[in-house]
Amino acid sequence: MIALGIIEGPRDGTAPWFAIDWTRIRRLVGRLQARIVKAVRAGKWHRVRSLQRLLANSLAAKLLAVQRVSSNRGKNTPGVDGVLLNTPARKWRQAHRLNARDYRPKPLRRIYIPKKNGKRRPLGIPVHADRAEQALELLALDPVSETLADPCSYGFRKARGAHDAIAGCFLALCRRHSAEWILEGDIRACFDEVSHPWLLEHVPTNQGKLRGWLKAGFMERGVFRPTTQGTPQGGILSPTAANMALDGLEQRLRARFHPRHKVNLVRYADDFIITGASSTLLADEVKPQVQQFLMERGLELSEAKTRIVHIDDGFDFLGFNLRKYHGKLLITPAKPSIAAVKEKVRDILKAGASLTQDVLIRRLNPVIRGWGHYYRHVVSKEVFSDIDHAIWCMTWNWAKRRHPQKGHKWLKDRYYAHRDGRDWVFTDGSVTLFRMASIPIRRHVKICGDANPYDPQQADYFVERRGRQRGRRPVATPAWLVT
Repeated sequence: MIALGIIEGPRDGTAPWFAIDWTRIRRLVGRLQARIVKAVRAGKWHRVRSLQRLLANSLAAKLLAVQRVSSNRGKNTPGVDGVLLNTPARKWRQAHRLNARDYRPKPLRRIYIPKKNGKRRPLGIPVHADRAEQALELLALDPVSETLADPCSYGFRKARGAHDAIAGCFLALCRRHSAEWILEGDIRACFDEVSHPWLLEHVPTNQGKLRGWLKAGFMERGVFRPTTQGTPQGGILSPTAANMALDGLEQRLRARFHPRHKVNLVRYADDFIITGASSTLLADEVKPQVQQFLMERGLELSEAKTRIVHIDDGFDFLGFNLRKYHGKLLITPAKPSIAAVKEKVRDILKAGASLTQDVLIRRLNPVIRGWGHYYRHVVSKEVFSDIDHAIWCMTWNWAKRRHPQKGHKWLKDRYYAHRDGRDWVFTDGSVTLFRMASIPIRRHVKICGDANPYDPQQADYFVERRGRQRGRRPVATPAWLVT
């Protein structure tokens, strides 16, 4: 810890949490992560493990792990022990307890969250101490995962997202001679059924901790239930472990099929599409290869969600619809996503029947703006205008329900105004309802397949990319990329 430039503070009492220089902490951790990347590429796995142990024992990494757990969206959700890392003293003490020899994980707290199809998805919530331990191990595992990951994988990865996956689909399907058939794949209960023996053999992290997390079990209605397969969806380490279980599929397909077969894979977490020159090729040769690959990891395809379609008929992927019209590929928001945002706005207006106009607008604007910005990279202008019109109709009905005895002119003068050359703008003078059609369409540039955010040699690429995405000149290199 002294070699890393960190001086230990008091272990008890009031901790100097707010005096921590987080820029320096991230720089120190980033240097070790860059060394791990270099060792992985050189194939020096004994060196990789030594660097991972060094990182797990460093105070800088421990502080960063606790900071992540205590500042993310689940910071106020406790585990089975009911303990939260919500004070500086608790955070400081927890950082010094990490990576102890006598560490034993506690069972998860099982809850269920609703799915779009009406079913419920099980979610395992670890205690905060276990989350911090997983975050610490993830700091050492993620550089390995990023270095070995499939170039076509975009889910649960740093500096990648759904828009990169959609851009990958566009590149695979947009040309006149591109593949015309698509295998839509979905892995059944991926997190719940992935093989424990496979994870313990192939995930390069602390095996004792990993085995403890996999076998920790969960508490449901006061009853303890053991776990023999799967990795908890609420765990910080779980997405990376699941990604590593699915990495290698692209390499297997490329080794098996010639480029003339036009087999291309695009994967986002456990959802993926595979293109092919014919439906027969996908059904008789590609699909069995995928099934064999998944079987080795204890997984299988969901027959209900796996199908083969023609590009002229189109398909939905990650909330987008991809379809060719007279040979031209167009990507638009999917109809279920459009219906969902309209329903969300409708629910807010129904629940806000007694709210003032300014409060109502402040609740609506984040929903409208967020949905629009998610779809601003595709062919969305017409959809934006349609949603704006639907929202206007909803606000008009909201106004009529509030004042059933008033005429249309009174309602218009009370709730609408003329702004920037537009009439019927829903505003109270202090705040105006956001108009989705005002969002400019900006094409998304897909990230390079081999780009690694932990590689210092690619720091300039990520700085330039962030500057381009923000619409301004590149900023200085961030501390975590400096070595």
